[in-house]
Amino acid sequence: MQNYTYTVVLEPAAEGGFTAFCPSLPGVVSEGDTVEETLEMVRDAIAGYLESLRKDGLAIPQERGAIISPVTIELPSAA
Repeated sequence: MQNYTYTVVLEPAAEGGFTAFCPSLPGVVSEGDTVEETLEMVRDAIAGYLESLRKDGLAIPQERGAIISPVTIELPSAA
């Protein structure tokens, strides 16, 4: 068995709960009502994605080393 580690980003969803995505695996997105549920769901989505790649004989992407950091932008006041 081989282990893979990927960064996932969780964002609060407008309707409640959370949405998660994986920057290193474009198209892998999942949702859940709690952080724990969302992490479980995105793990399942990643596993399915990787299994699909393996089945199709495609390379499994490596973690790209995503850096998650807040950025502050200052805009002039609206007129």
